[in-house]
Amino acid sequence: MKLTSTQTKLVSALSNGFVDQRFDGAEELVPRFIYNNKGDSMLMHIERELDCCSSFTFVIAFVTESALAALKVKLADLAAKGIQGRILTSNYLAFNKPKAFQELLKLSKVEVKISNNKAFHAKGYVFDHEMGNYQSVIIGSSNMTSGALLKNYEWNIKFTSHDNGALTEKLISEVEEEWTKAEPLTRHWIEQYRKLYDSVPRQRMDEELEDVSPKYAINKHVIEPNKMQNEALSSLADIRKAGAHRSLIISATGTGKTYLGALDVSQYQPQRFLYIVHREQILNKTMESFKNVLRSDFYNQFQDKYGDQTETKFDEQFGVISGDSKNFKAKYLFATIQTLAKDERLSLLEPTQFDYILIDEVHRAGASSYQKVIKYFQPDFLLGMTATPDRMDGFNLYEMFDYNIAYEIRLQKALDEKMLCPFRYIGITDYQYDGQITDDTSKLKWLVSEERVDYVIKQTKYYGYSGDVLHGLIFCSLSAEAEELADALTRRGYTSKKITGNTPQSERREIVKELENGDINYIVTVDVFNEGVDIPCVNQIVMLRSTQSSIVFIQQLGRGLRKFAGKDYVTVIDFIGNYKNNYLIPIALTGDRSRNKNSARDDLESRQISGLSTVSFSEIAKEKIYQSINNTSLDSLKVLRDDYQNLKNRLGRVPLLVDFQKFGTVDCTVFANRYKNYYQFLVKMKEDVHLTANQEAILSFISIELMNGKRIVELLLLRELIESKGFVKKSDFRKLMRDQSIFYNENVEHSVERVLTLSFFVKASQEKYGDKPLIMIYEGGYQLNEAIQKYLVSQKLFQQLVEDALFAGIMRANRYNVNQQFTLYERYTRKDVCRLLGWEKDVSSTVYGYRIRQNTCPIFVTYAKSGKIDQSINYQDRFINADTFQWFTRHNVKIGSKEVQAILAPQTTIQLFIKKNDDEGSDFYYFGEVKVDKNSLKEESFRVNDTTEPIVKMALHLKRSAQYDKYLLFEK
Repeated sequence: MKLTSTQTKLVSALSNGFVDQRFDGAEELVPRFIYNNKGDSMLMHIERELDCCSSFTFVIAFVTESALAALKVKLADLAAKGIQGRILTSNYLAFNKPKAFQELLKLSKVEVKISNNKAFHAKGYVFDHEMGNYQSVIIGSSNMTSGALLKNYEWNIKFTSHDNGALTEKLISEVEEEWTKAEPLTRHWIEQYRKLYDSVPRQRMDEELEDVSPKYAINKHVIEPNKMQNEALSSLADIRKAGAHRSLIISATGTGKTYLGALDVSQYQPQRFLYIVHREQILNKTMESFKNVLRSDFYNQFQDKYGDQTETKFDEQFGVISGDSKNFKAKYLFATIQTLAKDERLSLLEPTQFDYILIDEVHRAGASSYQKVIKYFQPDFLLGMTATPDRMDGFNLYEMFDYNIAYEIRLQKALDEKMLCPFRYIGITDYQYDGQITDDTSKLKWLVSEERVDYVIKQTKYYGYSGDVLHGLIFCSLSAEAEELADALTRRGYTSKKITGNTPQSERREIVKELENGDINYIVTVDVFNEGVDIPCVNQIVMLRSTQSSIVFIQQLGRGLRKFAGKDYVTVIDFIGNYKNNYLIPIALTGDRSRNKNSARDDLESRQISGLSTVSFSEIAKEKIYQSINNTSLDSLKVLRDDYQNLKNRLGRVPLLVDFQKFGTVDCTVFANRYKNYYQFLVKMKEDVHLTANQEAILSFISIELMNGKRIVELLLLRELIESKGFVKKSDFRKLMRDQSIFYNENVEHSVERVLTLSFFVKASQEKYGDKPLIMIYEGGYQLNEAIQKYLVSQKLFQQLVEDALFAGIMRANRYNVNQQFTLYERYTRKDVCRLLGWEKDVSSTVYGYRIRQNTCPIFVTYAKSGKIDQSINYQDRFINADTFQWFTRHNVKIGSKEVQAILAPQTTIQLFIKKNDDEGSDFYYFGEVKVDKNSLKEESFRVNDTTEPIVKMALHLKRSAQYDKYLLFEK
């Protein structure tokens, strides 16, 4: 029997998976074992199959809202293309929540049925491919729950089969039989099921979150701190023991700062305590939290004395200074800054009256009202708390607290520690009409048009929320927009109220209470709720404005991250228009502050952020962000100046490159790429610095050529030379390399010598770097250039900046495997590769697609060729699967040519480097060593400018299969 082309491919793919991995097999057909390891989650495989299927069927016993929310963007994109699907699920063990079934009904072009098989416990995902008449199937242990798709240790097998294969026939027959017997999912069925669900006791589901927040046990009067609070309390005690009188806590919203403050007050036992906050709205809630913590102290001390009056006496310990409440005599006072800063209020309190003062949202402390109060009081200890310490107003918050940071936990760490509620971020395109879309200049009429409001409601309804009642926050651009949008939503059945800067505090409190009680569905606001508001029930956040800063983005995201009973996740729906700042979105979500475009592009591809939080972009929205990243300057002088000033404020001195590396802010290479060296940036910052031209040339060489850390050896040799006063024995340095397990051999040693003597570089580069070698080479060792030694002794700034660049490079080298020549999936330029391969000269300008030299052949592939690319190099280089890459030589080359024979020679090592497209600059991902499949060699014809020339096609086998998430970068 003659096989079709698809059947032939399937034979190879199945042979690869089940017989011998040396058989070639197309990636989409090769069997895979999936168990949620690094870069290879079940969710990725499902999305990959959805990307290329013609229809799909999910046969799964358990479905949760959270898992479904992670797939809704992909399913919406498929529906827009007309691709249909089916989901067969069950009421087995009454596990599925009724609301999960309601969410299934929202899916467009997806038919849902409920199995009548009482023992239904199937877990399978079937994807049809009409073009090849085959099915892809994933079967194993993964239900459609967040844990099963993202983090749990699951066992699943993905395989493919032709539609007339015995296995497929049996599988599809079983699916169709179950589907025929099943009943359609309807609203009536859900209402009947709800009765069953409510009557059956169930074990705790895997979607429910572990609550690590403090608990108040009323019978014991005890609050147990969580892990973060224990660490912070210990640090605060140590800081005070060292004699400090001020300290700062930096903690993401929702991580328990208020309870931490109360626990430290309990630890400190002040005679009198003052708590200062910006907004009256949270004052009473804060006081109640302090009462929960401090009650046990009071009961232990006074219950025998007061008996039944103990609680009354305890309450008398607390007072509020705000609005009409002016209790100045209580032991524990809680005040708003607006009231406290008034002269007539301050005068009623003595400067030394409080031995402990705590300021919440202390990033506001630069305001005159705060400064007035802070300068007036003289507490023994002052504690500040904030989630966003870095300010753009020039105020140095760190200096105010004597640079004592007791504890710091940012959003991503808090999510990993399960301290916050996971989120489902959904980035979709804003409303479009006749090719127009919301942008930075859109007028009110457009923003609140009937069509846009209808579109917003449609999307918010589709993407939904966790829990039974909608508690939503909508952030928009204008106060007038907030008012009209709230009215428009209310008219459409979503009761909404606006809160703007002009809304009185009393009215704000009432509106928030209405949202908490479920009396209204949405609060529509304009940046008013960025901070200082605690509404844990919020389960949907809608962003109808451009992202102006990462700080504001995280503040608004944080409004929904507090844990709350019945809330498994928070839905964040971001309507992405033609905004110039779209590039900030992936940067904010990942916490990336490197100012590196390659990192920003990687951020955009991040699917799973931290813990169980996920990010989904519609295809159009993702393209808009990608364009924004390409079109913006992440390393503009203004951006770098702000980062520099923030770090300078934090340190209380001029920051060095190692400080940026240590605190995870600007990547040190950004300064080198933009200014050649950090000295030039300090000049831009108007710091009092001066280097000679020769000194700067040396610093530029280290910064540009070595500081990227892609090979640590040169950095370590220069460091050793400086520390040993200018001379290092070769034998000692070789031993150092061995002891630290660093990749080092004769080739590397010779390469390092050529680099540090500048022999490796072209003439223009040698002149740029001073045209003098950095080291002198002797038979037994290395000596530092005499001029450099003198500079190091005579010019303190030069010494500091050189050592800083070296140590920053050594720190950056931590991202690379120093015991290997190259690190998988890190990026390298052609010049980097020439250096790391140990070539005699930098020939990067003539390497182009590949170059054979010294028994090595690096291959550089631009995967998506530009439309403007020369026809003569527009080859169809592509992945066949995660193990095999199809590659073409340059044109006018035959199999028998010297060039091809050199590639095929057994002594030639071939290394594969790939980049997505030319927008990504000159850096290529390293995919590892490859071997040529000689059976795949084929000489083909290539037409260039009406001339036919020979070209050689071959399959390259990767020594190590491409990591699935990296493979998908190119194959989506």
